Amino acid sequence: MAEKIAQGDEAAAIAAAVARFEAEMAPAAEPPVAVDPWQRAALVEGVGAKETIHDPQGGAGWLS
Repeated sequence: MAEKIAQGDEAAAIAAAVARFEAEMAPAAEPPVAVDPWQRAALVEGVGAKETIHDPQGGAGWLS
């Protein structure tokens, strides 16, 4: 039994169908999360909201 080989328009349709399938089934890329420079500095320094910060000079503390 002879096999049929896709040619021309058929091959293009198959390639397009495969490309569409791959695009639809690919995992969604998560956009990068923009971090505010002030928030980044707080994260690097380890400062949290509602944290009591003490003055290293021996003065009173305050809430951040």
